[in-house]
Amino acid sequence: QVQLVESGGGLVQAGGSLRLSCAASGRTFSSYVMGWFRQAPGKEREFVAAISWSGGSTYYADSVKGRFTISRDNAKNTVYLQMNSLKPEDTAVYHCAADSDLIVRRTPNRYDYWGQGTQVTVSS
Repeated sequence: QVQLVESGGGLVQAGGSLRLSCAASGRTFSSYVMGWFRQAPGKEREFVAAISWSGGSTYYADSVKGRFTISRDNAKNTVYLQMNSLKPEDTAVYHCAADSDLIVRRTPNRYDYWGQGTQVTVSS
């Protein structure tokens, strides 16, 4: 069982930056693929970024590539999402998720554990 708690969301102007954190419980954090997803009102949950268990491989949605960076610190059981050059269309609730499979996936239903989410609002 893994429990995930996100933090770092907030209100920011377009062009600004935020850093999201996701703290995980459990001693096996380093064996999980970690992902970030987001869901805007009236829209489906969408993939943002994912990182392999070792941190050696990262994957991004085209809409955030070059602006967002996912990283992890297995010693601290934490995964991060650095978001730069934010746009109003990035406004959403951001969730982190853990997948016990070794393969990095972009589909939400493949992930086993989810956090409650943190709100990110980007004003124009």
